[in-house]
Amino acid sequence: MEDIFDVSQGKVTGVQVKNVKTGETQKLDAAGVFVAIGHLPNTEIFKGQLELDEAGYVKTFGGTKTSVEGVFVAGDVADSMYRQAITAAGTGCGAAIEAERYLAALA
Repeated sequence: MEDIFDVSQGKVTGVQVKNVKTGETQKLDAAGVFVAIGHLPNTEIFKGQLELDEAGYVKTFGGTKTSVEGVFVAGDVADSMYRQAITAAGTGCGAAIEAERYLAALA
């Protein structure tokens, strides 16, 4: 993406994109923009502590459980397919419920 139109007016009316193979640019009408940043999960801190898959995502076992008992995972670091906000919101809720059940079982 080369430009977002009408941001200074507090809205988005279009974007200018560039084909990186041909160099051709094109304006596309749009009412919003979603920018994905990065394709690598930010899981370096968990190496050696949680089991990661070959791409670096935290492995899950039956929902949001990780390889460590009592540790649950949610969002982009556990989802190589969908990533982004909706995954984080949905699995975050799931991880919270699983953590609550885990703690209740300890009592």
